[in-house]
Amino acid sequence: MDNFYEDLAPEDVQILDSLSKLLIELRESRAALLDHYGVADETALLEKIRAADIDEHPAYEVYLGAKLMDTTREAVRQELRDYMLEK
Repeated sequence: MDNFYEDLAPEDVQILDSLSKLLIELRESRAALLDHYGVADETALLEKIRAADIDEHPAYEVYLGAKLMDTTREAVRQELRDYMLEK
């Protein structure tokens, strides 16, 4: 198996590693927030709030946080993809 990092400069490896770790942290943190309410995504959480199955506070703040994490994760994924295309 070829070493993926073999032809990359050390600073490129560090950037890729940092972006990859950030993706994992965002994914796991979002999942932990949603798991607390027993839902798979923000839409399901918002539906529980609208149906008054759970209290609006702090669930709505959790909804916003999870949505922000997902948006940020997508931006980081795009940055990682663009970075790899440059190399």
